[in-house]
This record gives sequence, structure tokens and C-alpha cells, in this order.
Amino acid sequence: MKNLFLLLLITFSMTSYGQEDSRRPVAERKHEVKIGAIKLLAGPILEGTYEYIQNKDFTFGFSVLVNLDNRNDYPEDFSVTPFARFYFQETKEYGARGFFVEGFGKYSTGRYDYDSYDQDKKYTAGGLGIALGKKWINNSGFVFEILAGAGRTIGTDSGPDVLFRGDFNIGYRF
Repeated sequence: MKNLFLLLLITFSMTSYGQEDSRRPVAERKHEVKIGAIKLLAGPILEGTYEYIQNKDFTFGFSVLVNLDNRNDYPEDFSVTPFARFYFQETKEYGARGFFVEGFGKYSTGRYDYDSYDQDKKYTAGGLGIALGKKWINNSGFVFEILAGAGRTIGTDSGPDVLFRGDFNIGYRF
């Protein structure tokens, strides 16, 4: 049994050499994962984002938000937000960094206060919007991003009329 475990351990360690990926230049890395810092600290609301770098000027991805304490005043309990971004930066050594404009769609569920006399009612809504932001990235691949945007709810009267999107995101490009 010990020999079998040792053989599996050696085989696994030879096939999974993790240093190779981190040696690639940041310009060749195509994937980013980020977490929203302000919402996590204030909420607690967990918002994770994945972004794929298509080329130096265009990326796309999605964000998933989960409200970990539905007793707080944040109206969304869950949302999925696909987006596409266009970057406008003069220097392109890392690509997909600097000032960007984002178009997004959002599907969300939560609670919304229709008037001050009633209790919150549950809603499910979709919406479209636009956001602006700026992204910084260092040589190691760590990412810091500021994002703010707004949109309109479409196709339903049950949710809020205006959707907001924004946070300080911290992540890593790999």
C-alpha cells in the first residue's frame, strides 16, 4: 500500500509542474479572476468575476454575486452579470489594462421596497447597462480595478428601475 501511494505521489508530482504558468509574461496570460472588496467588507456580499482576454483591446466575462446576509439593505440576493469591455490605453505592454468602457446585462433576484409602508417584496429582473472603469496590473499578474456603472431594468415591473454596478476588485491574471 505504501509503495502504491509513493508511486501515485511521484507520478502526480511529475505531471503537475506548477512553475511553468507563472513564468509566462503577463502579456500572454488570458484569464483573470477577481473579487469585489468593498461589497465583501461592507455586506457581507460575495461578488466574484472571471474575465477572458480576447486581445489587447477587448475582453469578456461574467460576475456572480451572492448576498451572504439577506437581512442587510442590499436589494440583490443573487445576480449573474455577463459583460464585454473595450480598453482605451495608449501603451499596450500588458494589454487589457487602463481605462475601459463596459456593456453588461444582468439577471438578478432579491428584495425591493416598493413603498415605505409595505415590507420588501421579492423580485426577479433582467437589465442592461453601461459602466466605466480603470484597471491596473503589475509584472506578477496582480490586478486592481475600479468600476462604476448603471443600467435599466427591462421586461418587468417587479424590481428596481435602476441597476447599479461597481466595486473595487482585486484579483490575479493567469
